[in-house]
Amino acid sequence: MKRSLLLLIFISMNTFAAFKMEKVLEGQGIIWGMEFIDSTILFTQRSGEIKSFDLKTKKVVEIKGAPKVYARGQGGLLDIKKHPDFAKNKRIYLTYSKSVGGNKTTALGYGILEGNELKDFKDIFIAKENAEKRIHFGSRIAFTEENKIFVSVGDRGNRDNPQDLSNHFGKVMRINDDGSVPKDNPFVGKEGVRAEIWSYGHRNPQGLFYDKESKTLYEMEHGPRGGDEINIIKKGANYGWPVISYGREYVLPVAVGEGTEKKGMEQPIKYYVPSIAPCGLIYYNNDKFPELKGSLISGALALTHVNVYNLKTKKDERLFDSEDIRFRSIASNAEGEVFMSTDGGKIYKLSK
Repeated sequence: MKRSLLLLIFISMNTFAAFKMEKVLEGQGIIWGMEFIDSTILFTQRSGEIKSFDLKTKKVVEIKGAPKVYARGQGGLLDIKKHPDFAKNKRIYLTYSKSVGGNKTTALGYGILEGNELKDFKDIFIAKENAEKRIHFGSRIAFTEENKIFVSVGDRGNRDNPQDLSNHFGKVMRINDDGSVPKDNPFVGKEGVRAEIWSYGHRNPQGLFYDKESKTLYEMEHGPRGGDEINIIKKGANYGWPVISYGREYVLPVAVGEGTEKKGMEQPIKYYVPSIAPCGLIYYNNDKFPELKGSLISGALALTHVNVYNLKTKKDERLFDSEDIRFRSIASNAEGEVFMSTDGGKIYKLSK
């Protein structure tokens, strides 16, 4: 084999090795969600605070007006997204875990951002039915080109929930930006079924991204011991948990459910054994980093890396897996820059 060809193969194999992390912020809590407003990152801390970080001045400011959150276990202040018409309406949307009587649930609401305060915050969706455990709240937010909202909610640690359409747990919901139900949702008008449901059979979806160009909704969720999934979410579809799974029980070395496939239940486009524990998700389609174009990028909590899954080649790359960092959220701005937040209170910028 010619030397030039060998060099080309070597460069190709080491393309991802050229990526580096540039630390831009530290000293924060668990940074759960990030959103961009011009050169500022708005981010949530699981403990219940919203903050803004100016990438130019490096100044961090707390945003007042966050809702009261249930910040225990896996609960707390979760995702954050601006409304697509933010320039006009100044709406900032949040998901968070909320105490309702003796129960804990996942809620979605919004407030109006004025200066350093989120004013007039109100809930527009509260996941219904009883749940007492402190795990599997979800939750991520994704807007469509029609200003519809997809919001994911975990099964709350109860395996009966995801296949039961009378509750919101273990589901992806679709609602209007005021919380009302779109008339074309798949279960509208069906007795005993929650009309907000778009898809079901999910375990704990902590990655959600809507690609407006292809009108595709991508989702990532935690399996148990193995069985983390990447799914393309379809209207009214059943994704199988806990009837089918590629995961195993935590206590006994046996498979979960009836097997890995069943008629009427969707297959993931990718699953992970062992678990990577995915959190946060973007579809990257910018020319700034050609190597990443056409890929789904997520954080990985258990295997401590940034996960890159190329939709065309169906291959994974794992960035920074030697750093022992729990990457919690991934975000990209209009310029194609990629930022990664961690459970250690830091935000990194991807560079080469």
